[in-house]
Amino acid sequence: SQEVPVIVDFWAPWCGPCKTLGPALEAAVEKAGGKVRMAKVNVDENQMIAGQMRVQSIPTVYAFHQGQPVDGFQGALLASEVNRFVEKIAALAGDGGLGDAVAAAEEMLEQGAAADAAQTFAAILQEDPENAAAYGGLARAHMALGELDQAEAILNGAPAAITSKPEIEAAHAQLDLARAAANAGPVDELAAQVEANPDNHQARFDLAQALHANGDVQGAVDQLLDLFRRDREWNDGAAKAQLLTIFEALPPQDPVALAGRRKLASMILV
Repeated sequence: SQEVPVIVDFWAPWCGPCKTLGPALEAAVEKAGGKVRMAKVNVDENQMIAGQMRVQSIPTVYAFHQGQPVDGFQGALLASEVNRFVEKIAALAGDGGLGDAVAAAEEMLEQGAAADAAQTFAAILQEDPENAAAYGGLARAHMALGELDQAEAILNGAPAAITSKPEIEAAHAQLDLARAAANAGPVDELAAQVEANPDNHQARFDLAQALHANGDVQGAVDQLLDLFRRDREWNDGAAKAQLLTIFEALPPQDPVALAGRRKLASMILV
């Protein structure tokens, strides 16, 4: 890991989730084209190593770079989340400083300097026209500026090679949410309608959109989960579709997304 980041998968032959996660990790690592390597540790055969790494349940995945652990997770993830994790670790291998530039632009965007962020993302794309993080960031910067049509044009103009990248898909999801937010109603009025009639599905759906538009992501997810529980088929499954859009727009390890996905999955299986 001094030269190339290494992802270590702690597993065992009897572990059901390991049988799903392992191949997904291997496919994502192979797709990274040598920017990251993978090792597998059978905890039954290597109990001392597992103990040193404080592996308490499996599957457990750790990533190492320059001799130090840099990230990890426990339990199985969706394939899209595995891809994001591997791509994030692969990026540690170095990219001529473009990664630092992307991080700086993201910080500008977070601090409200959307125009400066847009200029930085655009400069990165001049150096690397297939930089998915810069494409997604440029689109989000225009969203922050209220230029939704420009953001859509940027995403639609992304090179075919990166259109399925997580950063592009997340930006598309954020654009869908931004367009919905533009039509969101007042939270107090919608909350009153839902309280007066809990089976008013349209009011609950609109309330979720209004909450999300006001920055209450957890509140929006809770309302949509409640709507899905009450009538999963309402409006052609609108609650589930909106939940998946919100989850896609969030970082893969965001606690709201992780908990929301688990709750939705448990409801689907009932």
